[in-house]
Amino acid sequence: MTELIQTTLEVLDERFRAVKGDHWMQRLYTGCRWTEGPAYFPAGRYLVFSDIPNDRMLRYDETTGAVGVFRAPAGYTNGHTVDRQGRLISCEHGNRRVTRTEPDGSITVLADRYRGKRFNSPNDVVERADGTIWFTDPSYGIDSDYEGHQAPSEIGGCHVYRVTPETGEVQLVADDFDRPNGLAFSLDERRLYISDSRRRHLRVFDVAEDGTLSGGEVFATCDAGTFDGIRLDHAGRIWAAAHDGVHCFDPDGTLIGKLRLPEIAANLTFGGPKRNDMYITATSSLYAVRLTVTGARYPGRSYQ
Repeated sequence: MTELIQTTLEVLDERFRAVKGDHWMQRLYTGCRWTEGPAYFPAGRYLVFSDIPNDRMLRYDETTGAVGVFRAPAGYTNGHTVDRQGRLISCEHGNRRVTRTEPDGSITVLADRYRGKRFNSPNDVVERADGTIWFTDPSYGIDSDYEGHQAPSEIGGCHVYRVTPETGEVQLVADDFDRPNGLAFSLDERRLYISDSRRRHLRVFDVAEDGTLSGGEVFATCDAGTFDGIRLDHAGRIWAAAHDGVHCFDPDGTLIGKLRLPEIAANLTFGGPKRNDMYITATSSLYAVRLTVTGARYPGRSYQ
């Protein structure tokens, strides 16, 4: 049963007053161990998200409010995204790979190794307009058996990669992170934001036409725990999951406001018929709040 919770939109800068929402948010589902990776499918009006330690993926039906098991076991999946063809792209901690779920339900492995060595545990993922898939690879899934399978790192570091699905070519794009986590492109895809959970900050890179990254300066530092998943809205504001809720940053790097939550936020996405429902996975629960802002639109696709 849906539980209503008072919404707190904390204004830290006058620019955040442009963001308004309902006076309450919905706790749509609870009882998980650690929720992650919400991905919204507009054609079916449903959301897929992960319950990592329970090794299952859940499906929330926006039209009925029902939540059921989408896949179990699920390879201890973490982050997801929806590609330009409307297919689910998933990061699997347990199987240490990035996969695509085809329309018939079969699973295609997009990447599971770099130069012959297995990834640690792919964590979060986004698609660029050219069809390349970008993902982070920290070691959370091999650090213990809680959200994966304990194992030594074959690669020896926690990096960021890009894979070209048509060829299977995997390229290392950033290798100076401690624990790379959430990532998201700017509206024009000329910048890439990546959180580093261990260093508790968010970095920003310039993206060349060929996908090469440069820069990488610190964009923001977290003042409540650490950053996890991130998404952008239609105005280019960056929304980052943190321990006290979701932090909102102006494109110039100023923390302008917070959406407070009663649990630690892990990830978020925009959905709904008008793209102004923010879905948030936070510790044991899935939340939703309706805002006056809409999710970012990217070249070649409607949803991130």
